[in-house]
Amino acid sequence: MIPERLVTTVGLFTVGVYLFAAPPDTDRHSSSDVVLVEVNGVKLTLADLEQKHAAALFQARTNYYEAERKVLEDVVDQYLLQQQASKEGLSVPELLDKYVNASIPKDPSEEALRVYYEGVDTTEPYEAVRGKIVDALRQRRMAKAKTAYLQSLRSQVPIIIRLAPPRAPVSMKDVPVRGAANPRVTVVEFADYQCPVCQQFQPVLEKIEADFKGQIDFAYKDFPLSMHPDAPKAAEASHCAGAQGKYWEYHDLMFAKKQLDVATLKNYAGELKLDSTAFAACLDQGQMAGLVKEQASEAQHLGLPGTPSVLVNGRFVSGNLTYDRLHAVITEELSATDGQAAAAPYPASQHNAPDPLNIR
Repeated sequence: MIPERLVTTVGLFTVGVYLFAAPPDTDRHSSSDVVLVEVNGVKLTLADLEQKHAAALFQARTNYYEAERKVLEDVVDQYLLQQQASKEGLSVPELLDKYVNASIPKDPSEEALRVYYEGVDTTEPYEAVRGKIVDALRQRRMAKAKTAYLQSLRSQVPIIIRLAPPRAPVSMKDVPVRGAANPRVTVVEFADYQCPVCQQFQPVLEKIEADFKGQIDFAYKDFPLSMHPDAPKAAEASHCAGAQGKYWEYHDLMFAKKQLDVATLKNYAGELKLDSTAFAACLDQGQMAGLVKEQASEAQHLGLPGTPSVLVNGRFVSGNLTYDRLHAVITEELSATDGQAAAAPYPASQHNAPDPLNIR
């Protein structure tokens, strides 16, 4: 099999980075017409699996992508350290001593250590854990200093990671969308109106929408969780409001006020000057229940771990959903549309390929 080449541009030259993007048995699955299973004479090929069951494999591929991406970033960091050490006539440990270890401040005072100890959940006396506290603080400071130093090295050279993330086939049928008329990036949130984390995340999304105004659009899809009894009716209510042209106003109002019992949902309709009779009939008769269940089923089919779950151009945003994390993913996607990065098909490379950076 011919491996895909992942290219990282460093300085004024380009080096190829080969990593394996599929498990060690990749060679058996190198062609789309490879038969994976045969039942009573009926054959299932890799192409069939990819086309018909892509969503079911989405989370597994996302997890693998994240692991591969972490390895790739570590390879780049090690390469940059080696290059900088060579430039200064040092070994990598000497370089880290000079710019990382030497920058770490002295250990905290005894008073500060005792204050820290008071916040530690332990029954051991201060004297017994003092050394552990000092070591933990020292390691934390070293990690932060190393991260900052690596970031300074990365900022000095252009780096383009051409490792394509897996993308989910997200349905946009009957999904309200707001934002840019011709978006370069589409952000889809699967969420639950009663979910406390979703409520806390809402200001982050609002800031993202404002910061990328004119470049992205945003869609909300319902994923009411069984632990939140008011969530299904709240989701239905948003679509009942949408039937009267005020989906987003109702969506924003629920996140702002956070009261979701049926009586309050009907009061919100009055606040927005909807036809209260038509709204109540829509809600009481469950006219939008099928749509809500359909969106929740899609979230389950994609293997989304919970709420909120965000996809950017079909790419699952894993890890902590912070403003910085979401901003970075959207920026990457915008760079890709500018031609600064290229998508590689999945799987992206070959097991046991050579290491052009010669990093050991």
